[in-house]
Amino acid sequence: MDSRPTSLPPSPATLDLDEGKSHSGNIVVVFDPSVLQKQPKIPEAFIWPRCERPHRPEELEVPVVDLKGFLEGDAASTSRTAAAIRGACASHGFFQVMNHKVDAAALHDALRVAEEFFELPLSTKLRARRRPGSTWGYVGAHADRFASMLPWKETLSFAYDYSGNRDGVVDYITSKLGEEFRPMGYHARYLTALLIVSTESCMTTCDRVETCRRVHQRYCTAMKELSLSIMELLGISLGVGRDYYREFFEDGSSIMRCNNYPPCQEPELTLGTGPHSDPTALTILHQDQVAGLQVFAEGNWRSVSPIAGALVINIGDIFMALTNGRYKSCLHRALVNRDRKRRSLAFFVCPQADKVVRPAKELLVGHDGGGGGVPRNYPDFTWAELLEFTQSYYRTDASTLQNFTHRLC
Repeated sequence: MDSRPTSLPPSPATLDLDEGKSHSGNIVVVFDPSVLQKQPKIPEAFIWPRCERPHRPEELEVPVVDLKGFLEGDAASTSRTAAAIRGACASHGFFQVMNHKVDAAALHDALRVAEEFFELPLSTKLRARRRPGSTWGYVGAHADRFASMLPWKETLSFAYDYSGNRDGVVDYITSKLGEEFRPMGYHARYLTALLIVSTESCMTTCDRVETCRRVHQRYCTAMKELSLSIMELLGISLGVGRDYYREFFEDGSSIMRCNNYPPCQEPELTLGTGPHSDPTALTILHQDQVAGLQVFAEGNWRSVSPIAGALVINIGDIFMALTNGRYKSCLHRALVNRDRKRRSLAFFVCPQADKVVRPAKELLVGHDGGGGGVPRNYPDFTWAELLEFTQSYYRTDASTLQNFTHRLC
C-alpha cells in the first residue's frame, strides 16, 4: 500500500491561508525543505502527470555568444554576434553570452546571498511572503500560474526600476524582513555577521556593512547595463538600428527572482518549475553549475547545460510582440534532482508599464521591401495590460499572446 502523504507536512511556522490565497483562488502553500526532505515519498500535490514528467532529452544547440568584440566596438565581431543571435532567436529564443563584463564577484555574491536567504528559518522567510495580486515577495511551492500541480521550489522576487533609486533593492529587503537584514542588500556574508553577539564583533559588523559592496543592488545594476547592451545587439540583428530597443527599455523596470530548488527524493515525479513562457521582454539567467533548464524546441524537450561564466538569455512574450513574431518566446521548465540543490537568479526585463508595445515599422515591410507589407500579429498593448492578464486570467504558456490578443479584440 502506498504510504505517500496526501498533503504537505505540518510546519512549525504558521501561515494564514486566507491571506496566502492567490487572487486566482489557489493556495500559496508553506514549502519547508527541511521537513519535506525527511519524508521517503513526496506529497501527492507535487506529482505531475506522466506526460509532463522529466526525462533525459538531447542537448539543445544554443549559440554561446562572445560579447568581447561587440563591447569593444569591433564592427566585424558585432556583425557575427548579431547573426548568431538572429538565428537562435528566430528558432527558439535562447542563447548564452560570455565575456559580458559583469564582474565575477558580483555574480558569485548575488548567488551566495540568495542561498543564505533560503537557509533562513521558514518563519523568517514568511515575513517577506508574497501578497495576493503581487509578483513580489517570498513564496514556497505555488500553483497559481503554471499548472494545478505544485513545483518543487521556493522563490524570492522583488522589483528593480531604472529610475536611479540606487538603494531600491536594499530598501525592499529591509521593509519586508526588518532593519536587521539591511546587510543582506549589501554583503554576501550577512548571516554570519548576524550570529556575532559580542560588542567587539558587532562593531566589526557595522564597519563591514558601511564599507562592503551592495550585492543585490550591484547585481541588478549590472544586469540592467547588460540587458541594454543586448537590446543594442537585438536591434542590429533585426535591422531596426542599434539604439531602437535600447531607447525603448532604458526607462523601464525589471523583476529579480531568486530560485531555490532543493534536492528531491523522487525527482522523476515532479518539476522545479512547470512549462511556461516568460511574459516579459528578456530574461537573463544566472545559475550555478547544477543542470536543470530545459527548453521545448523542435517538438521536444531539450536540455541547456550551464557553462561556467556564461549567462543564459531568452526572449519573452513582449519582445516576440515587438518583432511581430519574428523572434520566438518558447516554453521552458526546470528540473530537480535527488542529490544536489540548484540555485538560479532570473532577471526579467520589462518596459515602462504604460509604454505601448508595437513592432517597428521596418518589421512590417514586405520581404521585398515593397508591396502591402506584413500583417500585424498582435494589436497594440501595454506591459501593464499583459501582466494583469497573466496574473489574473491566464497562465503563461505557448498560447499566452494569442489568447491575450483575442481578449483585447
